[in-house]
Amino acid sequence: MAKKTKNVFVCQECGYESPKWMGQCICGQWNTMIEEKVVDIKDNDNRRRTDALEKVKAIKLSEVKSGDYTRIDTGIRELNRVLGGGLVKGSLTLISGEPGIGKSTIIIQAAAKIAQTYGKVLYVSGEESEEQIKMRADRVCNGMTDNLFLLAETNMEIIINVLDEIKPVFLIIDSIQTMYTEMLESAPGSVSQVRACGNELMKVGKVKNISVFIVAHVTKNGELAGPKIIEHLVDCVLNFTGERNQELRILRSYKNRFGTTSEIGAFEMVEEGLLEIENLSKSFLEGMESCAEGSMATAVYEGTRPLLLEVQALTAPTNVGFARRSAIGVELPRLNMILAVLERKVGISLVNQDVYINIVGGLKPEGTSIDLAVALAIYSTYKGIQNSNKTLSLGEIGLTGDLRSIQNADKIVREAVRMGFTKIILPKKNADKFMEKQKDIQIIGAKNIKEAIKANE
Repeated sequence: MAKKTKNVFVCQECGYESPKWMGQCICGQWNTMIEEKVVDIKDNDNRRRTDALEKVKAIKLSEVKSGDYTRIDTGIRELNRVLGGGLVKGSLTLISGEPGIGKSTIIIQAAAKIAQTYGKVLYVSGEESEEQIKMRADRVCNGMTDNLFLLAETNMEIIINVLDEIKPVFLIIDSIQTMYTEMLESAPGSVSQVRACGNELMKVGKVKNISVFIVAHVTKNGELAGPKIIEHLVDCVLNFTGERNQELRILRSYKNRFGTTSEIGAFEMVEEGLLEIENLSKSFLEGMESCAEGSMATAVYEGTRPLLLEVQALTAPTNVGFARRSAIGVELPRLNMILAVLERKVGISLVNQDVYINIVGGLKPEGTSIDLAVALAIYSTYKGIQNSNKTLSLGEIGLTGDLRSIQNADKIVREAVRMGFTKIILPKKNADKFMEKQKDIQIIGAKNIKEAIKANE
């Protein structure tokens, strides 16, 4: 017999449990404690048997056989790239994003392709009916198959029974916040329910060797809703970003136990669904004007490919109060550092100037390789100097004004040549590695920000 239920108060933000209600949780949030009933473990539960514990022994690492993970091709190259080569059998993948960004679209496209190639796929939806999913599938999927099954259900016990009956190779849960188990009396979406359903899905995926795709909501701040334990349970965490009024969508991995987290996938949202963007650099630079003030091309290295970007800057005299600093795609502390270097090392005064920075396309590049392009774009708009759209600059700016070398410069140069650039401004340490003159392109090495500005004139 199980013991009587007990009441606990659980924070909906961090998952902290307290025997009594608290106005403010230990995480600092107010009014996030919700009362939940938790049933104790049964006295005859197998997890508490001492004889089973006595059989568990540690083994030597050298005696463990290493095996290759079997991957499933999703049929979407950009999704495979982010996942590290495809879905690993028995893995749990969590995908998040704002409403309307395209999560359900890319999932139904992948489900249809996997069903055509590998076998049965079960799509469980707790938010939409079978008719709504069918309407989307008719619009975005090229051809249907009898191996794709739909289930509009939120009860985990019923889902497990259907799973045992169908025996799919791929399971989709849309979304984890709508699922609940009868073992708990709390409402769906609560910390206890999300934790229990996540554990159950992990056990199903590992034991039955089924790849599981879990959809999760995000908060107003863009973070994953629900307890952090879900992120710890899954093998891969994907985030879908983009502006709903624009076609570009970026898929990035923030956690991947079977691959790298530096890869990104690019898609274009059209009426027929999500289309892969093969030449991402071209899409970022296609609107770049020739001889424009405050515009500079740069590059970042994402995963296994270089991406060329356009940095736009605008300065305007401050009318009242303090000067405004606004940046889209660039961290504000990094922008303030670049402005301080320009004032001290170059001699331009921006204390009474509003400064606006934008990375065209909505991409938020990681790293510091775009520092030089941001500085040259600001200098260009402040001085009224027109930059050529055939010039590319990249490099990290130090507090002394010197330019520090970057990684994968040779691959970026090859991509710049392919895209038609004629001049590249690099840190001198990177430029020195190109001993021979490159055909069709001029490579200029600069020691500091002053030399880079001179080379750009």
